[in-house]
Amino acid sequence: MRVRRAACGVRRAADGTRRWMADRTAFEPSGHNVHNMKKCHIAYLACTAALIGAGLGAAPPVAAHTVHVVHPGESIQKAVDASQPGDTVLLTHGIYHESVDVSTPGLTLRGVGRGTVLQPETAASTGSTAPSTASGATKAANSCAAAGNGICVVGTKDHNVDGVTVASLTVSGFAKTGVYATEADGLTVRHVTAVKNGVWGIATEHSVHGVFRGNSARDNGDAGLFLANTIKEEQGATDTEGTVVEHNRLEGNRIGVTVRRLRNLTVADNHLTGNCAGVFVVGDENKPKAGFVTVRDNRIERNNKSCPKTARLDALQGSGIVLTGAEDSLVTHNVIKDNVGKSPLSGGIVLFKSFVGTTSDRNRISDNLLRGNSPDLVNTDTGKGNTFEGNSCRSSKPAGLC
Repeated sequence: MRVRRAACGVRRAADGTRRWMADRTAFEPSGHNVHNMKKCHIAYLACTAALIGAGLGAAPPVAAHTVHVVHPGESIQKAVDASQPGDTVLLTHGIYHESVDVSTPGLTLRGVGRGTVLQPETAASTGSTAPSTASGATKAANSCAAAGNGICVVGTKDHNVDGVTVASLTVSGFAKTGVYATEADGLTVRHVTAVKNGVWGIATEHSVHGVFRGNSARDNGDAGLFLANTIKEEQGATDTEGTVVEHNRLEGNRIGVTVRRLRNLTVADNHLTGNCAGVFVVGDENKPKAGFVTVRDNRIERNNKSCPKTARLDALQGSGIVLTGAEDSLVTHNVIKDNVGKSPLSGGIVLFKSFVGTTSDRNRISDNLLRGNSPDLVNTDTGKGNTFEGNSCRSSKPAGLC
């Protein structure tokens, strides 16, 4: 048998990635005995071991991930659809008239900062005034656009989409939501600017383990950040399993942050100003109640924009933090200043019986600094076990809470 020498080294795979490879020795019949076959097999194993030992140490091989670079005028959706779990779609500086649907687990969709801008698709951007007839890969994106959203991260009831990151870009001018997610596990939204969207800047429902950090939501129609169990159905609060909303700036919205019918969530170190209301923690008659929410170390000031009454909520103005229909929540170490208005919900920190009659119970309001609100502390709730302690404030309703 004639033996061809085994080759070790790095090769480019069919998908374009560079991978360590050791080619199996080729055997060509020549009538020799099996001894050479054994030597060849040993050579192949030695080659493989050498590559692992020298190139990778004792570590196991790591799957290669691809960065798909997209420029203005190119399709973001096409790059997303071509991606594998763990890949990154990188959007360069410029304006993209497109909605994007993401359902690939572990995908990162990011820009290069606020100068990477997604806006709604227009007739000019498609070159046609006719409705889109695209199919296949673009159907999901079209559904995202049809719903009035910019970026949609979408799983299903049976299978969440895991570990998606949206980062370092701007979403602006969408009829409903800049970034919307449902059935997501471990979603991270960071350094996203959501401006002048019709309803919410950034919104999620049916999602857990979320991280919303370092975002700016400004001048959106309803909440800058909206987190809910579900929007359309009536059901009890769900456990977010530790979702975190931190280091965001919320300005000029109807409400800065809304937490609706959720449990086990933290809102911390955010700056909220110029909204009609800063933070809303909302529950209702469904079981379990909203609760176990921590609101801490936020700066909440001058949320004095006036917003009219809606079908679900009274007129808003001058509300810092409002808890309504919530239980077992902690509001602590916040700085709350100059929130002034004439709404029944006006005040620095307000406990308010929900509009469906559900009380707030066993909430602790402690160690907050309140100045210039009208008034600083409000408790119009008839719930049991709510405590106000250690707060620095000057006015309350009823008197005696400071």
